[in-house]
Amino acid sequence: MDIVFIKQLEVITTIGVYEWEKSLQQKLYFDLEMAFDNRPAAVNDDINLALNYFSVSEVVNQFAQQHQFELIETMAERVAALIMEQFSVPWIKLTLHKPGALPKAQSLGVQIERGTR
Repeated sequence: MDIVFIKQLEVITTIGVYEWEKSLQQKLYFDLEMAFDNRPAAVNDDINLALNYFSVSEVVNQFAQQHQFELIETMAERVAALIMEQFSVPWIKLTLHKPGALPKAQSLGVQIERGTR
């Protein structure tokens, strides 16, 4: 299976456990690796047979803006499930970064893999 990826997709959302976090918008970054058979699109040079990067990024961005969670773990799970369902992706590896969340770290985050390759 081929891998289609999007790196460092920036979204702005409200996320966090602490009360002060619930009143502000923060940046999150998504790294997405998605299993997808690219051969039909490549053979026919047809965008309609490809996994549309723009559509995936728009769905992730809209979801993040419309939903508020306390945990980045919850955001990661929900976004992974959404992509798998909406784009018929059988496997996804999703890394979610929350920069600036720890004073002495550039970023923190979670990485999950769901489905089968």
